[in-house]
Amino acid sequence: MSLKFEVANTTEQGGRRGALSLPHGVVQTPVFMPVGTAATVKAVPQDALETLGGRGAEIILANTYHLYLRPGHELIRSLGGVHKFMSWRRPMLTDSGGFQVFSLAKLRKITEDGVEFRSHLDGSRHFFSPEHSMTVQIALGADIMMVFDECVETPASWERTRDSMTLTHAWAARSRAYWEAHRHEVPWHAERGGQHQALFGIVQGGMYADLRRESADRLVEMDLPGYAIGGLAVGEPREVTREMIALTLEHLPKDKPRYVMGVGYPDEIEEYARMGVDMMDCVLPTRAGRHGLLFIREDPNDRRSAVVRLNIKKQDNAQDQRPIDEGCKCSVCQRYTRAYLRHLFASGEPLGATLNSIHNLSFYLETMERVRADLAGA
Repeated sequence: MSLKFEVANTTEQGGRRGALSLPHGVVQTPVFMPVGTAATVKAVPQDALETLGGRGAEIILANTYHLYLRPGHELIRSLGGVHKFMSWRRPMLTDSGGFQVFSLAKLRKITEDGVEFRSHLDGSRHFFSPEHSMTVQIALGADIMMVFDECVETPASWERTRDSMTLTHAWAARSRAYWEAHRHEVPWHAERGGQHQALFGIVQGGMYADLRRESADRLVEMDLPGYAIGGLAVGEPREVTREMIALTLEHLPKDKPRYVMGVGYPDEIEEYARMGVDMMDCVLPTRAGRHGLLFIREDPNDRRSAVVRLNIKKQDNAQDQRPIDEGCKCSVCQRYTRAYLRHLFASGEPLGATLNSIHNLSFYLETMERVRADLAGA
């Protein structure tokens, strides 16, 4: 099997403690996945990723759109796939490129066949169909790949959202057909004993409950290895995000992994994990770190206390000899002071972005480790 998902325990609130077995390793769930857009988690080297919080990041993301444009999927295929290209031995997931194309609102044209768009790098024209997205993702060779979808803008009318959802379902069927016919072409097929990538569907439907239910039901009929909930955290209120996640979870299979795309703050990922979400990703920990925003606990000795945001740029930190978070066991908090980190940021030193990102990622992974222990009944 190229994907095996086992649930060890389920709570009354719906949270699950499980394990996801993939060609490149086993992932303990629920899991937070750092985002490595261009085959790199920005500012953080791979050896550091492998040790964050003790266990390290067990699975990371790469971005189909960005790697297709630079350096190109055929080059990565020729080098053995994205794992070998970036020297990452653990599981990976690639998105379909749909969200990035969605973000190019003024540079794209959508038809039933696919999306024509202009590169944000040089303005050159490109075309992504569901089949081409599968071709690129198979060449990249991540353990999990996503169907090509359209993410509707927020706010959008019910009619616009329904039409977009219908297109997404048609594209999902085409993605599935191409994946089934070509999945043996993944670069590591032979060396991994004939295993292949797993394809996840993406539930859309905007902020409309009836469309979310319909989308989930339609995709479940396709019997895919896993399911994601997309089109959230795009500007809607947090309570709406929560409502859409809860509603969609009710319609997804209980024996398959469930992934919410592009969320969120540390307290959000904890909340969604306790609701029954198995996988989450977000650029926030590294993006915030590069801008001097660090996550800490209100009471450093109580790792369940509220999340507080520390702005390391402030003058208050210039002579502060404390670590970022006195209760944090990450390598940054064990060695460096707030004063030094502020100095790095004020001086424009790249090391500051690296250390801040390592702390924030460690904070996220520590949070999920604690949640997994709770869900296991420990």
